[in-house]
Amino acid sequence: MKDQTRTNNGAKLEVATFGGGCFWCVEAIFSSINGVLSVQSGYCGGEDKDATYSRVCSGETEHVEVLEITFDSLSISFNELLTVFFHSHNPTTLNRQGNDIGRQYRSVIFTHTDEQETAALDAIEALNEQGIWPDPIVTQVEPATDFYPAEDYHNAYFAKHGEEPYCAIVIKPKLEKIQKAFPEYLKT
Repeated sequence: MKDQTRTNNGAKLEVATFGGGCFWCVEAIFSSINGVLSVQSGYCGGEDKDATYSRVCSGETEHVEVLEITFDSLSISFNELLTVFFHSHNPTTLNRQGNDIGRQYRSVIFTHTDEQETAALDAIEALNEQGIWPDPIVTQVEPATDFYPAEDYHNAYFAKHGEEPYCAIVIKPKLEKIQKAFPEYLKT
């Protein structure tokens, strides 16, 4: 894997790509984290070159709904992002998050560097040893593949539609859980 770290205006920019169920949930959470400069919902992990929401949801492309996160690693580390990631969803359920069922909702970390791969594998091992969840973590760690940005209407979905039932019932409690558990990571 090649190093995708670059420096810009004193920031050390890196990219992380996480799949933890519906990308609307993951986006709402990571948008609130200090040091996260941008988030982009999209699709990763499939081999089909035509990744659209309807095709990914059908299961025919093998892609995962993911969030591509650009962050300043001088403000927040990849390991800290991993902490938020693992506590923002259930990493012990295979191909599902709550009522969202299918391979496109699997828990996965697409790594961009050898260091990210090592950190992700170490985090999984440590969390399994701690026994935080009653079942073992099934989060997959894979090298990042082509990323396909989601359709525009998916971006900032919770910010735009927070009162819709799915947002209010599913996303809001997850966001509040992270805000309560990790106030030190939040944007002010």
